[in-house]
Amino acid sequence: MILPLSATYRLQLNSGFTFADAIDNLDHYAALGVSHLYLSPIQTAQEGSEHGYDWVPPPAVSPTLGGIDGLRELRAAAADRGIGVIIDIVPNHTGVEDPRQNSWWWDVLRLGAASDHASYFDIDWSPENGADGKIALPVLGSSDDLDALEIDTSGEHPELAFYEHRFPLAPGTYTPGSAAAAVHDQQSYRLVPWNIGVIGYRRFFSVNGLAGLRQEDPVVYSATHSLVRQLVAEDLIDGVRVDHPDGLADPQGYLRNLRDDIGPDRILLVEKILSKGEPLDPSLPVDGTTGYEMARVIGAVLVDPNGEEPLGDLHQRYAGDRGDHRWLEATERHLKLSILSDTFPAERSRLRRTLLASATDGTAPPDADLDSAIGAVIASLGVYRSDYPILAGTLESVLATEKQRLPALSSAFDLIADAIDTDTEARARLAQVCGAVTAKSVEDCLFYRTARLVSLQEVGGDPGTFTDSIDEFHRINVERARAWPRAMTTLSTHDTKRSEDVRARIGVLSQIPTRWTELVDRSQTRNPAPDGVTGLLLRQNLFGVWPADGVITDALRSRVHDYATKAIREGAVGTTWTEVDTGFESAVHAWIDNTFDGPCSKDMTDLLNEVQSHVESDALVQKALGMLAPGIPDVYQGTEWFDDSLVDPDNRRQIDYTRSVDHPKVAIVRTAAHLRRRRREVFVAGDYHPLTATGPASEHVIAFGRGEPGADISVIVTGCRWTARLAQDRWEQTTLELPPGTWRDLLTGSDLTGTVAMAQFGTAVAILERTRE
Repeated sequence: MILPLSATYRLQLNSGFTFADAIDNLDHYAALGVSHLYLSPIQTAQEGSEHGYDWVPPPAVSPTLGGIDGLRELRAAAADRGIGVIIDIVPNHTGVEDPRQNSWWWDVLRLGAASDHASYFDIDWSPENGADGKIALPVLGSSDDLDALEIDTSGEHPELAFYEHRFPLAPGTYTPGSAAAAVHDQQSYRLVPWNIGVIGYRRFFSVNGLAGLRQEDPVVYSATHSLVRQLVAEDLIDGVRVDHPDGLADPQGYLRNLRDDIGPDRILLVEKILSKGEPLDPSLPVDGTTGYEMARVIGAVLVDPNGEEPLGDLHQRYAGDRGDHRWLEATERHLKLSILSDTFPAERSRLRRTLLASATDGTAPPDADLDSAIGAVIASLGVYRSDYPILAGTLESVLATEKQRLPALSSAFDLIADAIDTDTEARARLAQVCGAVTAKSVEDCLFYRTARLVSLQEVGGDPGTFTDSIDEFHRINVERARAWPRAMTTLSTHDTKRSEDVRARIGVLSQIPTRWTELVDRSQTRNPAPDGVTGLLLRQNLFGVWPADGVITDALRSRVHDYATKAIREGAVGTTWTEVDTGFESAVHAWIDNTFDGPCSKDMTDLLNEVQSHVESDALVQKALGMLAPGIPDVYQGTEWFDDSLVDPDNRRQIDYTRSVDHPKVAIVRTAAHLRRRRREVFVAGDYHPLTATGPASEHVIAFGRGEPGADISVIVTGCRWTARLAQDRWEQTTLELPPGTWRDLLTGSDLTGTVAMAQFGTAVAILERTRE
């Protein structure tokens, strides 16, 4: 039986937290009031995986997590408490970091195009692929490393060895005494240096250890989804979250197949990153996205617009730009062009060859022109991929604009336009490359090299838009309630750069820009950062995780240093992943230690204590909005308490469930989740009603009502924003007119009627339910 959906709880499963551990904590999840557990990938993954997105065939429930029997036990135990199960699946790629663990990939490397699994992977077999038509595997440090190849005969079958790496040998290509290099030359693959821009298969973004799958092939789809069909047949799951469907050649066709497999009633959510203002295509057979766009919407309405100019001034002084839309758009374009060239030359080359193969007039522009045209198009598209029906005309419009801007490339633009109009492979490859370039350029680079207000620099975020108006907030929610009532609303995920509470704390800086500027200037005088923008970025993140008592534990110190290493390498300002500048990195880490241990430490602690009440208020309001606005809220593991997680893998730490549930955030989650279960008709399919306060502090109020479709409001949510500049007397003079009836504040137990002064609400948040007409 498919259990009714009202709120989910996300669990990150691995060897340290299995199905059995989830069962042990079911009473906690039930007490919170969530309707479903939302599990990270449960399939067998590469040995030691902490996340599961590197699953390996054949599709099966991971023995490390408890296997199929463990899942059955979890399903039964959860169902006894009225809790269902949703799983995360990964159709785009499979783990190949260690080929020995992936039987399909091993077979392809051993037999080449003759393998039964050769069609499963998106392999570039072209003679022009940089490896003479063989599968290029970028594992060598340089071409000289071919001399380091050996034959490992310790196992049942001899294998080609390069240090810890092992590769299969085709039948008949090795006899005792054969030279390893000569044996290598006879294989269907070729080991190549990692830095020459050659790779023989589509991958997930730039991760060589995750090889792309051809889900557009019915044989591949069937083979990779046998487990999903089994879980549905056994009624072990109530829905599916699809990881990165934008990476597929045909995400629309894939989702139609998946909907057919899981049936019309199980929830189907897609990890789709929508740009600001980009709609989700209504023709997709899904219930919505996993909610990155709502994290942006909810965060933006809490940011104080009064902070935009002073924080822009601060950014100008330290970074040399204002961190505004103009700079961000120009930098994003530059990064897309450079990353396409530096990180994805193999993908660009394959796209170019696909475009040329579809040319209808037998002529072609020079490769350089076509590469430049490809770059111009990808740099100008403001979405991950533009081939969804609702975005019809987007790509064609960009082509026309770029042709006018760069007339010298007209023939190249014409070729692209003709190819995408007539050839489905060309259109799909352009979309796939565009998505990968966008992700690596924006979320994984640009958002680490700007720092006006880093709480805005999130997956799906738009840091150029400093804040959103309350009218925009209401408009989006009215539309969401109408069009996507079962889409997920999320505030934290395993992919977010900072947890919801870290973002809320940093967001408070928009309310105190002068005070923050003073701290930054004072800190820079006493402990100069090695680089201006790096200092701004890391100072805000330090403020986001700084302990209220000022005590820096070894664990926190280690976590911050790990975060800083990732941040500065992703931003690629003073160092990179591939060209590590040890001098710059050492200077950054020494600066962090000086911040922890020097006189700046007290400044940070003092500031945090000054604004602690405002930080807590924003965190609670944000959680209430996320739980009760349109959509299905997801509580990421541990975020029922205040959480100070930074970017992956920090946000996948084990959760301490022994903590007290006598906590203000737990109270909001518990109250909202139980209300949603009790009033599903209001929240899962109900209407959204904007409400407006009256009085001198009305701009500080966020309020809305929820009701059954076409019926009166039965639940009201109110929250206070920008509390750091809220005068108490103005707050006392501001009121909210409640609809007729008696309203119970579920957080305080108070009954309210008529016109209520905002100061009467006992907390930063009020959740009101009509008890009597």
